[in-house]
Amino acid sequence: MSTKSSSKSGFGPRKAYLVAYNAASAIAWATVLGRVALVLGYKGAPLVPIVVNDFARITQTFAVMEIFHALTGIVPAPLFTTVMQVFSRLVLVWGISYPFPQLNASTWYSSMLTAWATTEVIRYTYFALKQFGEGAVPYALHWLRYSAFLILYPIGISSEVAMMVKALVGPAAGFANWYPYALISILLGYIPGSFILYSHMLGQRRKQVGGAGKTQKEKKRQ
Repeated sequence: MSTKSSSKSGFGPRKAYLVAYNAASAIAWATVLGRVALVLGYKGAPLVPIVVNDFARITQTFAVMEIFHALTGIVPAPLFTTVMQVFSRLVLVWGISYPFPQLNASTWYSSMLTAWATTEVIRYTYFALKQFGEGAVPYALHWLRYSAFLILYPIGISSEVAMMVKALVGPAAGFANWYPYALISILLGYIPGSFILYSHMLGQRRKQVGGAGKTQKEKKRQ
């Protein structure tokens, strides 16, 4: 009886795990966002890395689990775009921010973390609540999940590119002879990569916001 009830409700170990994972990730990114906003507002960009650098790096590194989730089918996420986004961010936190900490005092670093953190707080909160059913997600959050990227993605991508360019024209050559070439290759990859990622999200927005809008209208009519 309990087995049938569990299968009907669909809330088993998988969903319990996803609630815990998404909730923990949302809290971690909210912490990053709060620290950046507080220090940026009161002290300015140069002091932001002092309070957030290591924590943001660990939080972003933990996102490699997204690749595992997509690879194993725990979540129905496209593997290619997931790998592309996670890899690009790991390059920033481990390939730019970590070896060249002097660049983190830039406003571009703060804007990058702000865009990332805002995006992830929305996304992880959305997916945590979604495990309890579509009705558990407020429409405002649903709309933000598939609309906030319109502004946040350009801010995040432009900040990432700016950080790489600052490394490229600055300390990268002194780090290793091959490093500037690696950065140039990654920067060139941003041209198709950004288009693919943004197009994917636009497609999701047309599907999700359009469908949600119809659902809301139908509920109002009832």
